[in-house]
Amino acid sequence: MNIDNVWQQYSSKLKGLLHSKISNSADVDDLLQEILIKTHREIGSLKSKDKLKPWLYKLANNVVNDFYRSQGRRVSFQSDIGQEELSLENDSPLALEQLSECVIPFINALPKREAELLRTIDIQGRSQKEYATELGLSYSALKSRVQRARQKLRALFESCCHLELDRKGNVIDFLENPDQCRNC
Repeated sequence: MNIDNVWQQYSSKLKGLLHSKISNSADVDDLLQEILIKTHREIGSLKSKDKLKPWLYKLANNVVNDFYRSQGRRVSFQSDIGQEELSLENDSPLALEQLSECVIPFINALPKREAELLRTIDIQGRSQKEYATELGLSYSALKSRVQRARQKLRALFESCCHLELDRKGNVIDFLENPDQCRNC
């Protein structure tokens, strides 16, 4: 992989990602340069070209985390952080909003029974207990079906996007891979 081509293709996206996490433009430029140096130094360890986007995304997030750690700021998914600090909880709604545009096509790509289940429970917000009664199933059986359907839905998402999750498993950011995504 040619570092110049990689950088030409991804530098503006990486800069946008950095701006979404850091407000100071000078810091963004410094961190972008650090990402370039690390990319140049470590790109040889990348085994597959199709893993480039997720690898760059992870590298950028690590650089941001290191930046905040070096300033003595605690980056935590659990704590309330000042506005000028990195707040992954505040980024979460934006990532979820952007991903929500893709949820329905992914659900529709599931088998009919599982798609209907997720539309009813997760999209329409029906109670699992009520829906289990309506279907004549035990609550436990319905919960198992919902869990399996969500696992299949997640597998579809992961085949299309690199998801960045917090410690609780909530999506905080994503990097799409349009070459492999058929559902969005």
